[in-house]
Amino acid sequence: MNRDKAEAILQKVFKIFKFYDTQWQVVERILKGERVLLIEKTGFGKSLCFQFPAILFEGTTIVFTPLIALMRDQVNKLRSLGINAKCINSNQDSNSNKCIIQEAINNEIKVLYIAPERMENIEWITSAKQMKISMIVVDEAHCISTWGHDFRPSYKRIINLVNLLPSSFPLLATTATATKRVQGDIEEQLGKNLYTYRGNLIRSNFHLFVIKVESEEEKFIWLAQNIKNIEGTGIIYTGTKADTQIYAQWLQENDINSTFYNGELEPEIREDIEKGLIENRWKCIVSTNALGMGIDKPDIRFIIHTQVPISPIHYYQEIGRAGRDGKKTFVVLFYNPDEDDDLPYAFIDGSKPKIGNYYKVINALKESRLSTIELTKVTNMKRKEIDVIKADLISQNIINEVFENRKRYYELRFNAPKLDPQPFMDLREKKICEFQKIKDYIDLSNCRMSYLCNYLGDDSVENCEKCDNCMDHIVKVKLSDEWLEKFKIFNENLFPIIEQGRGNGNLIQGVASSFYGSSNVGKVIHKCKYQNGGDFPDFLVNQTLKAFHKSFKGIKFDLILYVPPTESGRLVKNFAEKISSNLKIPISHNFKKISETKPQKMFQNIYSKKENVKNVFTYTNTIELKNKVILLIDDIYDSGATIKEIGKYLTGQGALCIAPLVIAKTVGGDKI
Repeated sequence: MNRDKAEAILQKVFKIFKFYDTQWQVVERILKGERVLLIEKTGFGKSLCFQFPAILFEGTTIVFTPLIALMRDQVNKLRSLGINAKCINSNQDSNSNKCIIQEAINNEIKVLYIAPERMENIEWITSAKQMKISMIVVDEAHCISTWGHDFRPSYKRIINLVNLLPSSFPLLATTATATKRVQGDIEEQLGKNLYTYRGNLIRSNFHLFVIKVESEEEKFIWLAQNIKNIEGTGIIYTGTKADTQIYAQWLQENDINSTFYNGELEPEIREDIEKGLIENRWKCIVSTNALGMGIDKPDIRFIIHTQVPISPIHYYQEIGRAGRDGKKTFVVLFYNPDEDDDLPYAFIDGSKPKIGNYYKVINALKESRLSTIELTKVTNMKRKEIDVIKADLISQNIINEVFENRKRYYELRFNAPKLDPQPFMDLREKKICEFQKIKDYIDLSNCRMSYLCNYLGDDSVENCEKCDNCMDHIVKVKLSDEWLEKFKIFNENLFPIIEQGRGNGNLIQGVASSFYGSSNVGKVIHKCKYQNGGDFPDFLVNQTLKAFHKSFKGIKFDLILYVPPTESGRLVKNFAEKISSNLKIPISHNFKKISETKPQKMFQNIYSKKENVKNVFTYTNTIELKNKVILLIDDIYDSGATIKEIGKYLTGQGALCIAPLVIAKTVGGDKI
């Protein structure tokens, strides 16, 4: 097919008049059944390079992408053009996913988006063999590379699949961020006869600024002073889930319409916020780096980082989500040299599990072969850790995957070699080096855009003429006693939200009086619970009452219940009685456990936490719960497994509404 004929189809189906030259070069090779790696900046139109060939091929194009937001966005757009596209992901129920798989088997779907983790699923692997697959697309292809900034073990399975395909089978791998080293690694893994196209990475509409601060207060105060003056809507990225709430609440206190987003929120809440971003529902969304990737919003006008990322690659990818319409866009990075290095080093240290955990898995598999969930429970480790360890042990030929009765197991290989930790140490050193490169960016005196593009392999950029260095415009924070006092008052009245999603009965959004680690609250709770410190002191009662009055205005509660203790004795009971006395809400002592449980903090994964509290609660004289609005008291909220189990139980007994009120919310909480 020549370009004129292709562009006639492009206009008719996609309402786009012509290809960029690079797009056409990629499309032409794909139509010939060739393999292509495309490295291009965000907003270039990489998706069109596979969507166009997909409508011409007879079968189904499979797109592997880790971005559920991208799946939803692109499926909606393709379907609006009359192209049958679907996606399979963990946010959909199993019946929906099964129906979509059957449609693909029936060759009724042109483009099917799936998560790389689906390659772990036996049902998917079996079904895929029955599909007429016309093309494989690997989105976010840097995840293939061990040296990429977001390596994912499940991408190794895609490589195994690619290596089984004939050389004439069309394949497209795309990414916006790949250094020359990562590019070489991807090329090696995708095999011979791979054509690579690397585009120009400059974002000429970006105005890049670095603001060095001497305290965390300065970041908050600058945002409150300046966000309103920046045109349009944008995203503020933080380093932790807790900070997403803290910054969003601070902005709200200063009449800046904002909300927060992180991976701890339930899927339907995240989906609604993604939709709100498209609709400009807020001036800004405060988020971890989970938001933005895969969302096609060309007019994000600003990106602000309150925490330095761990590499220039991460930074370029995250800021690349803004200004895709080519209009003026502000990009700001805060840096506090006294505090901002700690979190990146923690991420680097946590990027690979501890060596001892590898041996935990090896020793568990010496006893018997186990599934992933069984390994997670036996070793008492997080699912993410287990997935990384499995991939590393397989790559070192220490363990094998085996299949039995449509289920995947892992077993120790006979005469398996010893674990070699050297590759993990090499990777850690590489990540430390990358972090130093982003610190070099911060201390830069010449063009910032030139530095980022050079680092990513594009040396065509000299001076952007738009960054703070090129314009000789250094930004400082203007402090005053008034602003410092305002922030102090805010900090004293900061009450973390406890979000709830579907499937938890009549449980509603709750509130905590503090984050566990952000003040002395955690220390006080720990002393009372584990060091015979006596009852929780009155200042915690007063702080919790303030959180109650701020969050539950207008709700008339009928009854107070408290979570039965595991190891805190009468602490929560006594605390709940004080809350009851102050609020004049009746308290019941009829909520009990019917069997012993272990402390939830002993468990590192949500499977074990849920199992620990499943079906252990009961209430004597359940008629008392019928149509009641209940305030549920506890000391610490972590994963939420206990409160969610209680919410389902009380709903089943007729409770109309259950609102959690806790002393402290941890900054993490295992969700997988």
